[in-house]
Amino acid sequence: MVFSAKTEYGLVALIDLAAVYATGERQQTGEISRRHGMPERYLEQMLTSLRKGGFLISVRGPKGGHQLTRSPELITVSEVEDCLEGDARAERQGDRSNAEFRVLDGLAQRAHQARTAVLKGTTLAHLLLERDSLRQPTPMFYI
Repeated sequence: MVFSAKTEYGLVALIDLAAVYATGERQQTGEISRRHGMPERYLEQMLTSLRKGGFLISVRGPKGGHQLTRSPELITVSEVEDCLEGDARAERQGDRSNAEFRVLDGLAQRAHQARTAVLKGTTLAHLLLERDSLRQPTPMFYI
């Protein structure tokens, strides 16, 4: 599992918002949750966190909805995950000074650094391009 459900839902919603960013269109929570089969109340929590984190503006009312505050090229997956997850690392038990734990801690640190580099280098615009390429119809060849 690369992302928690919280981060995954938040990123899916942000990809939708990135798709309409240039038009200035707003997306409503209900639309996003129906389109992707996500629980609406849970998605509302993610969008509230993203709004408080400065990624979204929200407008109430029948013509309301959510919009990105910045261009998709300027929002990285890393900062979205930081906003939604905070510092969720659990305190570990055991004798952390013995060699086995130190070896595992070193491995975990290297894996974390590599993951962080990938997430910091990936923007919503990158994810939107990948999504759009997956939506392209595959050519049919007839013999």
